[in-house]
Amino acid sequence: MEVNETNRSLTEVIPEATPETSVPTIESSENITYAPKQTQQEVIERLSEINENACNADKQEIDLLKQTFYKLHKAEQEAAKKKFIEAGGNADDFTPTPDPLEGAFKDVMNSIKEKRSAMAAELEQEKEANLKKKLEILEKMKALAETTEDTGKIYNEFKQLQQEWNEIKQVPVGKVTELWKSYQLYTEKFYDMVKLNNEFREYDFRKNLELKQHLCEAAEKLADEPDVVSAFHQLQKLHQEFRSIGPVAKDLRESVWARFKAASTVVNRRHQQHFEMLKEKEQNNLDQKTVICEIAEAMEYDTFKTFQDWEDKTQEILALQAKWKTIGYAPQKMNVKIFERFRAACDEFFRRKAAFFKSVKESMAANLEKKKALCEKAESLKDSTDWKATAEILTKLQKEWKTIGPVAKKHSDAVWKRFIGACDYFFAQKNKATNSQRSVELENMAKKEEIIKQLAAIDAAGTTDNATAQQVKDLMKDWNAIGHVPFKEKDRMYNEFHGMIDKLFDKLNISASEKKLSNFKSGLSKADNLYRDREKLVRTYEGLKNDIHTYENNLGFLSASSKKGNTLVIEINRKIERLRSDMELVLKKIAAIDEKIEESA
Repeated sequence: MEVNETNRSLTEVIPEATPETSVPTIESSENITYAPKQTQQEVIERLSEINENACNADKQEIDLLKQTFYKLHKAEQEAAKKKFIEAGGNADDFTPTPDPLEGAFKDVMNSIKEKRSAMAAELEQEKEANLKKKLEILEKMKALAETTEDTGKIYNEFKQLQQEWNEIKQVPVGKVTELWKSYQLYTEKFYDMVKLNNEFREYDFRKNLELKQHLCEAAEKLADEPDVVSAFHQLQKLHQEFRSIGPVAKDLRESVWARFKAASTVVNRRHQQHFEMLKEKEQNNLDQKTVICEIAEAMEYDTFKTFQDWEDKTQEILALQAKWKTIGYAPQKMNVKIFERFRAACDEFFRRKAAFFKSVKESMAANLEKKKALCEKAESLKDSTDWKATAEILTKLQKEWKTIGPVAKKHSDAVWKRFIGACDYFFAQKNKATNSQRSVELENMAKKEEIIKQLAAIDAAGTTDNATAQQVKDLMKDWNAIGHVPFKEKDRMYNEFHGMIDKLFDKLNISASEKKLSNFKSGLSKADNLYRDREKLVRTYEGLKNDIHTYENNLGFLSASSKKGNTLVIEINRKIERLRSDMELVLKKIAAIDEKIEESA
């Protein structure tokens, strides 16, 4: 029966669309591109144009214009706030200036809303009126289907009712299926009842078959339509036409319907796949942007202690922003939210950076004043002849100097030279005044000669156990504890000692790091340049620390954001281990200098 053909059309192919209702609007489905608006005035002008024909306006464009207006509105407020803060104002005291265009924007939006609401209410009233009309037609069709009058007389009347039915447009969506079932039922009953003569029925069936075959051909051509969304919309219209055509011969009904259904399935499948691909792409974009947000939000601000730390992280943030620009739109309901999230993370970073730079500058200025005060104290004591008491005071000043943080680079060398110059001058005078060093140097030489003899004996014995290694280390420690020898003997003894040490280190497999430390200790003087050397080592230590931190950041970022091979990761880990080893050696050298300073005090 023809009713089965129609019911399948309603329930299996396009459940969202029926002949009495327009095709549902598919939000964000046609990928429409609107001309971007750069100013709030342009937004208002476009909304005013839309207001002239608000009932036929595109809701998606209206929503986009609304978002654009408030983004521009917010951007102006943030720019004004930034300018206020840069002028010395407190962020908490900032009060936004009322937007002179916001009133006009709200007026035109309200006008559009009122017109569209009135249109919607009018459409609902029209649907209810149409429902009433169709129910009246159904009653008349029912009566004709059950009449016993001459069929020739009532046939034209029934065809007129069908014409009236097709001319009535939309009805409430909840009544569509029920109405069509009743319509098809009474139509079938009427045709069964009237029992038209074979010639008339055959003519009617042939005419309907030709029309439906034409619709099948049109539906099949839609499979090659490049615009899948347009093809889907055209298919809905074809379905409406298919339903409005009367029955065909009973033996052809299933085959004609199967052909039309098969063509519809192809179009519907393409339409579904199109939006599944769009949805998948937008979700992938959202996932990428979410990862970027998480990276920006995961900044460990408490670990950023230096200008270089902040500069490195600034480059990371700029790289994330550049990456963000290469990623397409996220799903519509999340696109604005994910952007706001990322912008908030970036704003927080640059706010904290500005606060850090401000606090560091203030701290450096305070440190400079403290170091200048120490310079004045050291300069007031440099000519003192109370050697012991003054040496203790200057030593305390030097320790206090270490506790004071850094100063601006442009002042660092000058204030340090001023301070260490006063200290060095005093200790040089002290050494001259208390120079009974000759006999001490001879004693030191005898002690070091004895150590060299002991090392030679160890080498001759040829033992390589742990006890021997410890014995060598103890002798090295004793050597470093011994003071200066006569100048003319210094190079000879140094070469003999280190020649033996190098030879024993190779035999005992003692690390190169310990060898370097030993050479460093043996080259230390008791006073001259100790503080300057220590300051250089501290700067070297900080540089190594920063390098390690940079490599670790790169390693973490590479692991989270890249698909490069393990070779690069392994190489970076090796560099980090080498830098850590160098840091440990530097710390030991600093400790050695501190011991010498204590001895010189």
